[in-house]
Amino acid sequence: MSFPLPRRARLIAAGYPMHIILRGIDRSALFFRDEDDQFFLDEMAALAPAEGVSVHAYVLMTNHVHLLMTADGDGGIPRLMKRLGQRYVQSINRAYRRTGTLFEGRFRSSLIEADAYLLACYRYLELNPVRARMVNRPEDYPWSSYGANALGHPSPLVTPHPLYLSLGADVAQRQEAYRQLFDEALDEPTLTQIRETAKGGFVLGHPRFQQQIAAMLDRRTWRGSPGRPKKALAQAQKELDLAPSG
Repeated sequence: MSFPLPRRARLIAAGYPMHIILRGIDRSALFFRDEDDQFFLDEMAALAPAEGVSVHAYVLMTNHVHLLMTADGDGGIPRLMKRLGQRYVQSINRAYRRTGTLFEGRFRSSLIEADAYLLACYRYLELNPVRARMVNRPEDYPWSSYGANALGHPSPLVTPHPLYLSLGADVAQRQEAYRQLFDEALDEPTLTQIRETAKGGFVLGHPRFQQQIAAMLDRRTWRGSPGRPKKALAQAQKELDLAPSG
């Protein structure tokens, strides 16, 4: 008799940004009219501060959601996603006289090395509607954070990450520098890395950063062969100990 494998615990560390993916069950729709998208964003804006979570970027697609967030504590993002999901499903079920869940199990996530990949993740999220050929330009899509990050549209939800703030000395300079990031499309290897690490629940970062997080959490943070995680962690810690500082 075969038994289902236990669910792999998420990689979560306070203060590190995370890429979150939430999908509709069986790829079914999550949003049916503009009021649904707005309700989701309003509820997230209300709940995130209470859980110590900062939302840096987002995009609401028809049947899935991408979020870029940082939490003050390890439990902030899971609590936020649970409360948000409950409120949203209750609202949709009342509005459309339906029952049951909307979401495909747990959300998927990856922990991000900010300096190396965070701005690429911003672009990945906000260019999603363009890649899906829903719009020609990111500013044409109303349900993403591009308007806030690139154009200065007021948003009660979006909190700039320190790396975003470092793009310029003032608001206008930051927005201009941010828009320039979108002049070039993300290359295919970067797209693949972002997708695969979120799908697998791994760390998006350079090998040394992956090893640092592995040593901190006592967990393997990269894709590998099953069965020998302790050996991999021991090797990661050894390499960190032998690596020169600075």
